[in-house]
Amino acid sequence: MTAPLRIVYMLEDTDLAGGIRVAVAQADALTERGHEVTLATKGGPLQWRRSLAKWIHVSDWSELDLAPYDFVVGTFWKTLFATYELAGDRAVHFCQGYEGSFTAYAAMRGEIEAAYRLPMPKITVSPHLVDICRRFYDDATYVGQIVDDVFYQPHAPRGGVPRVLLVGPAQADFKGIDIGYEAARLARENGATFDLVRATPWHPIEGEPAELAAEMHVAIGSDEMARLIASCDVFLGPSLHQEGFGLPAAESLASGVACVLSRIPSFLSWDARHDFALFVDEGDGMAMSEALARLVDDAELRSRLALRGREVVEQFRAEHTGARLEQYFLARRDAR
Repeated sequence: MTAPLRIVYMLEDTDLAGGIRVAVAQADALTERGHEVTLATKGGPLQWRRSLAKWIHVSDWSELDLAPYDFVVGTFWKTLFATYELAGDRAVHFCQGYEGSFTAYAAMRGEIEAAYRLPMPKITVSPHLVDICRRFYDDATYVGQIVDDVFYQPHAPRGGVPRVLLVGPAQADFKGIDIGYEAARLARENGATFDLVRATPWHPIEGEPAELAAEMHVAIGSDEMARLIASCDVFLGPSLHQEGFGLPAAESLASGVACVLSRIPSFLSWDARHDFALFVDEGDGMAMSEALARLVDDAELRSRLALRGREVVEQFRAEHTGARLEQYFLARRDAR
């Protein structure tokens, strides 16, 4: 019988964020497969999502005893230097998006590139990230994303005014929230009728046209987010090409919600047929408004896209991604 893997993920914090959610989901998937997974963090207790893993809370990474672990996984660029220093050839870099391309980290790009050049094998949530990671270190492997099972739920057709969901922090410009707002405004100006529903992990920024939204949901947990998505009819995904994956879009497809998505590498990689959503060019608010208006007015199209989208995101079930992760880590341990 193969001995269970012993893996620790290093989390900079436990704040509500897709990046934290995915690392916790990976830990859950591996734990359910019989492995021993620990989440080490400088943050406080995780309060917005359930977790099956063990937890260690530290004020400094040097407090960790990493000797018992087969692998130590750095989950964000700020953790990579410590991960490599403390774990050496047991260190793995989990990339969910190249932080060096984010406007918010422009001043730190040199430091980020240095972290990416560390001789650590990399695993990614999206195929296009493999090529990006290989610019810095040639050992990179796609393992896939996890959409929590709570999002795979029945979605009965709703009556009344259609509800259109726009998710993400306006503070992160690559999420394209301003483009989503523009699309909603233009669609209404051209006669479309719907309620805009906004969800964000952080409070709205100054100047955000929040008045366009009928509802504003801030920092809600996974279960509440699943209920919110299921209450909507259309998801707007205006992310720019810097988007590492776009988890809320996949969660919406899992929930049976039809999507309008930007034509970016992460979204396009989900299926080569590109027939699971209405796609528009990145940054084109007018094109997104036209696609939105089309979906709002066509219940049959919404239903067809929802069914196809649900098929596509079956690949992101925890059981499938957990199996890929298990295979990756077991092969690496055996090779060592």
